[in-house]
Amino acid sequence: MTGALFGLTFALAAPFWALMILAPRWSRTARIVGSPLIVAPVLLVYALLVLPALGTVLPAVAAPTLDGLRDLLGTADGAAAAWAHMIGFDLFVGRWIFLDARERGMPALLTAPVLVLTILLGPLGLAVHLGLRTRWRPAGATSAADGGTGAVAPAAPVA
Repeated sequence: MTGALFGLTFALAAPFWALMILAPRWSRTARIVGSPLIVAPVLLVYALLVLPALGTVLPAVAAPTLDGLRDLLGTADGAAAAWAHMIGFDLFVGRWIFLDARERGMPALLTAPVLVLTILLGPLGLAVHLGLRTRWRPAGATSAADGGTGAVAPAAPVA
């Protein structure tokens, strides 16, 4: 069962990634991705993997040691649970990046590679987005520079 759940994990997240990367302007993408519940199927897989082993998992994460985590992740169940954990959080972060980029008017062609990076190396994708987003203000944000109109334009580079 562990192998099947491992294989299922990314399959459950992939359609949402595809929408954000390949169909960012489709009217249904924003509606679908707008719900934080898109991560629920992956979280269910995580729960199916972790809850039966809670007696083993809880001590390893409550007082983590390198050896303890290595032992936990060195099992099929531990690796599959860690994978579901990563996929769930990466999808949630990717969702936030997508929605934040849309709100700021960031180009979809700029956001797509950031989302791919987030799939592959989650924290690095987030870091890149955090750096890029400083150049765009959210839609409706006002400043003295735009005369209070809320016009969206790239913000001045941050020194």
